[in-house]
Amino acid sequence: MNRNRLEAISDGIFAIIITVMLLELKIPEGDSLSALRAESHLIFSYILSFIYVGIYWNNHHHLFQVVKSVNGKILWGNLHLMFWLTMIPLTTGWSAHSGYAQTPTALYAFILFMCSISYHILEKILMKSEGVNSLAVELLGRNNKLLISILFYGTSIFLSFIDTKLTLLSLGLLAVFWFLPNKKIEQHFKHNKNQ
Repeated sequence: MNRNRLEAISDGIFAIIITVMLLELKIPEGDSLSALRAESHLIFSYILSFIYVGIYWNNHHHLFQVVKSVNGKILWGNLHLMFWLTMIPLTTGWSAHSGYAQTPTALYAFILFMCSISYHILEKILMKSEGVNSLAVELLGRNNKLLISILFYGTSIFLSFIDTKLTLLSLGLLAVFWFLPNKKIEQHFKHNKNQ
């Protein structure tokens, strides 16, 4: 099966996720910065979640550049990832509207944790489908960055029971950590483009 259909539906889902989050933002009442400050929780949450969705979109794109074909397991693995990503707008809005209360913030961190787990599962499915000596295994194998992230996402959940600001700080640092895509994939395509 060709991967274009899977990428098209995934890109559509990413666009819808961002749109739903954007629709949650309200135009401030008034024309001063204090009116904007009243929406600061929601704006901050939107920015952080937008960055996360952008990171997943970018990494998802890179992921499918190393895959030759798609099978049923890959489709289900991708849907699993998409499910957790579609939960981001719900927890983004809830944690922001609650002023980053403990339960909504813990759930926000949990959703991001599950996004990372499902992404890891999708990577494993892709590598297994492509075979031991495949480009996918060469470029995606031993993804320590992802495993470290999963640990930090899990820690972020527990931090929300101490101080939700620590959770948000941890999630912000993880976003910075993931801002740059997989260097092995970037170098591979840059090298092949120059040949």
